[in-house]
Amino acid sequence: MSESTIKSRLMSMPNHPGVYRMLGEEGRVLYVGKAKDLKKRVASYFRGSGLSPRIAKMVSLIRDIEITVVRSEAEALLLENNLIKTLAPKFNILFRDDKSYPFLKLSGHAFPRISYYRGALDRQSQFFGPFPNAWAVKESIHILQKVFQLRSCTDSVFSNRTRPCLLHQIHRCSAPCVQKIPASDYADDVGRAVRFLKGGSAELLHELEEKMNAAAGQLHYEQAASFRDQIASLSKVLEQHNMETHPELDCDLLAVATDGKNIAVNLAMVRGGRHLGDRVHFSSAGIELQEADLNELQDEALLAFVSQHYGSHEMPQAIVVNRPECVAAILEWLSAQAGKEIRVLHQPQAKRREWLSLAESNARLGLARRAQEMGSQQSKTQILAQTLGLASEGEDPSDLRIECFDISHTAGESTQASCVVYQHHEMRPAEYRRFNIRDITPGDDYAAMRQALSRRYEQLETLPDLVLIDGGKGQLGVAMEVFEGLGIDASLLVGVAKGEGRKVGLETLIFPDGREIALGPDHPALMLIAKIRDEAHRFAITGMRARRAKAQIGSVLDDVEGIGPKRRQRLLARFGGLAGLKAASVEDLASVEGISRQTAQDLHRRLRSS
Repeated sequence: MSESTIKSRLMSMPNHPGVYRMLGEEGRVLYVGKAKDLKKRVASYFRGSGLSPRIAKMVSLIRDIEITVVRSEAEALLLENNLIKTLAPKFNILFRDDKSYPFLKLSGHAFPRISYYRGALDRQSQFFGPFPNAWAVKESIHILQKVFQLRSCTDSVFSNRTRPCLLHQIHRCSAPCVQKIPASDYADDVGRAVRFLKGGSAELLHELEEKMNAAAGQLHYEQAASFRDQIASLSKVLEQHNMETHPELDCDLLAVATDGKNIAVNLAMVRGGRHLGDRVHFSSAGIELQEADLNELQDEALLAFVSQHYGSHEMPQAIVVNRPECVAAILEWLSAQAGKEIRVLHQPQAKRREWLSLAESNARLGLARRAQEMGSQQSKTQILAQTLGLASEGEDPSDLRIECFDISHTAGESTQASCVVYQHHEMRPAEYRRFNIRDITPGDDYAAMRQALSRRYEQLETLPDLVLIDGGKGQLGVAMEVFEGLGIDASLLVGVAKGEGRKVGLETLIFPDGREIALGPDHPALMLIAKIRDEAHRFAITGMRARRAKAQIGSVLDDVEGIGPKRRQRLLARFGGLAGLKAASVEDLASVEGISRQTAQDLHRRLRSS
């Protein structure tokens, strides 16, 4: 933007809260920001000095500015978050997380099952969480089995058992499958487990003591012994895990830290008075900071994480942060989102202070670990770029973009091609693509590769720096034909031919000009190529298996009279796929709306024979 244009835009901007969008060439959004005062905030980018390298680079690319006026800073934060998610601007701080948070699930069965769960929640079951990681869920399941002896087997196994399993023998399950425990007693244990998960450990211990004394007073010594064992197990768990018995301590702890190149926000969760662990989230954009920018950038990162995370996850009653300057803005936004008062603390006391300190330490450890990993990965990228002549010595190859293709099928059926992407020293799962291959001779891998490459590059505007083809001279020859037909320089291609016995490290790189290079198993460039190739193989196989399973489900359901599109959809929604359907009993199938017992029996028989 010219200086006169900048002055004109700033003159017309209001002194109101709102959201601004910095636009680059062809109207591409470079940055989305919020402000209490749009005029002052936008003007600060053009002060001429004191800008960080990241912001200075962004300003040099600005060609236009758009604004949206809103009523409050909290409303601005909400709009900013929505725009960031939609537009993914290059210069914004984004916290990408390709995994959903896991839950502990109590099924809606007459004898509820405890299990690890990740996915969409339903109303038939009870869910506890989210938990920061899988370990926390599995540890909680272990505790519930040890103290309350709840079952963890699938409904299909439960309905077909004729004798107790090993878990009953080691006192981890009360064996409701073979009526070793009355339904009412099992329901009581489930109720106690729920209270435990909600933080009612102290009251639960008191209740169990009363029941034990009452049973002993009535000379029901076996029942009293059962309560005694539960008390002992629960007390031991509380002692081992250093658990507080006050649910009012439940909170999320957010600790932000930076090492000058990356930003990390560590999210730790406390539920039922128990610290469940934490997960470190890293900003998606690499940054280089000046000392004066550290505080401002950490505040921006914490606000960005809060809006991005709690925009799609449940909010606890209290959130503890290590950046006091952000408290007012976070509090306003969270309260507006939740429709209720959320406490935001920055000077916690007692146990919460210890937890926040631990979260800060883990954030710094996460940064150190990432720096070490990225250093190794950057070195491999550098060596690969130099080995293949894609970068000179000392040149930064961080923008090097590599795409890799692989073909997968089962005896020629359900053929899928995968394309995975490597850039900025890491795999980029959000940019992966799969291609369902159609109208070819089954098992013709050359035709499959030809179709995948044509569909990928015939309309792609920005080409990668390197295209890896999983295969030897034949597959590379097909790729060269496709590129030449599309007018693309075939020198971008490299074939990765498997070595003797298909062992990793023995691959040969084949080039369009006829060169063949065997780098050796310990060469960093080959290690990186093998990693990318293996990821393409994994992505292709998982896609092929999913496609094959979908075809099998369709075939099975089409052969059963009385199952149309709506009932098929209900069955798949309940059981997920072929494995879930095969594990279901006749009673499970008949419980689905619209499925009669006769239809359930026919489907069950068809599934057993498929």
